[in-house]
Amino acid sequence: MKKNKSTKIAAWFAVIFFVGTLFPYAYAAVDNGLKQLRTLVTVIEYVKENYVETTDTDKLVEGAIRGVVNELDDFSQYLAPKEYKALQNDTQGHFGGLGIRLAKVDGYVTIMSPMPNTPAYRAMVMPGDRVLFVDDQDLKGMELDEAVELMRGPVGSKVKVTLSRKDEKTGKYKTLPDFNFKRERIVPEVVYYRMLPEKVGYIYLVDFSGHSTEEVKKALKELNKQGMKSLILDLRFNPGGLLNGAAEIAKIFMGDHKMIVYTKGRKQEYYQELKTGLKADYPDLPLLLLINQGSASASEIVAGALQDNNRAVVVGQRSFGKASVQQVMPLEGGAGLRLTIAKYYTPNGRLIHRDYRDKSKADEGGIVPDVEVKVEPKEEAKVFMQYNNVIYTPGQDAPKMEFTEKDPVLDKALEIIKEGPEKIMAQKAAAQKNETQQTESEGQKNDK
Repeated sequence: MKKNKSTKIAAWFAVIFFVGTLFPYAYAAVDNGLKQLRTLVTVIEYVKENYVETTDTDKLVEGAIRGVVNELDDFSQYLAPKEYKALQNDTQGHFGGLGIRLAKVDGYVTIMSPMPNTPAYRAMVMPGDRVLFVDDQDLKGMELDEAVELMRGPVGSKVKVTLSRKDEKTGKYKTLPDFNFKRERIVPEVVYYRMLPEKVGYIYLVDFSGHSTEEVKKALKELNKQGMKSLILDLRFNPGGLLNGAAEIAKIFMGDHKMIVYTKGRKQEYYQELKTGLKADYPDLPLLLLINQGSASASEIVAGALQDNNRAVVVGQRSFGKASVQQVMPLEGGAGLRLTIAKYYTPNGRLIHRDYRDKSKADEGGIVPDVEVKVEPKEEAKVFMQYNNVIYTPGQDAPKMEFTEKDPVLDKALEIIKEGPEKIMAQKAAAQKNETQQTESEGQKNDK
């Protein structure tokens, strides 16, 4: 007779506690909280046998696991198989697809823009086309996320897509012949760049995924060709991503083996220092960095590194304060566990992480800008919504980019560049020197 899963769980924990009674000293070393596992098993068994409706043991156990992890902090997380797969796609920075940005317009899944050098772009799919069917599956009433999943798939696999296009003369939509695509490796856009007045280069970095550094370097190279004299690196609303990506971005602007960030956890093995190399690509380029309350994780590491090393003037609002190290462990059945194992510190020893559960520490953590510019989140969001309207049209050389929303943070950064950021940099250097001298003086007094 086969045992069900909950019986196996109960039997397994029974062995643990039986062994504990035989080896009391070993058992004493185990966290007393493990005793509660018997209660957990009892609850699952009782629910399974007595709840008014039939229950799924797998879901009950998954719920218990989520409860355990949720007690830790806001960033440790149990990942169901679908969530774990999505995380892997996000951090790798690519997936198999067609290369189109979608939105829901008038109830239809609508193409906002095909991405250059992708199957959709080469097939002359146009902005404004409506997606009606994917492999003969009707998209009417379907959520956007579901439609996106239908179009994604293994690289090299085939998919049939039915589109309709607006007739310019009649204003009516006409169904086009089916498109038969072969999915390719799609690298989402993570960098937008343009030249501002006075030869000020501007780069907006969306996140730190697997190809962020490569794309930033391409943007810098192009801006350099156009005669860039200074740079504004915009990390507002950048939620972070890969630690390695943050380190590589910092290395572009800093050399001489400077500290980027270090981590500390309960275990000595979780202490890590990340430093730059000997030479940087742009060590002397005047640099301003923009952050806000939506800048987190890798964004804060870059901001903290450039700020503490007096390499950039940081402008905007205090960052989010999410700088803890998560280790991702695969679990059975395709699930995963993301667990906080350490925290990040800036080169000068500032803890970046903010404890949102402890209200007494609300003013701690995050990166505080050198020049603060307060803007309402709704107003700031309008600035970045414009990037969703950057249109790539097959047959046209340059994308259509229009920015009409007022941006006080960017305006302030341009003002600082015009006046010369050297004054602010000098003030920062003097303040850091005074702080170091005070610390050393206090240390000498304590020694006496």
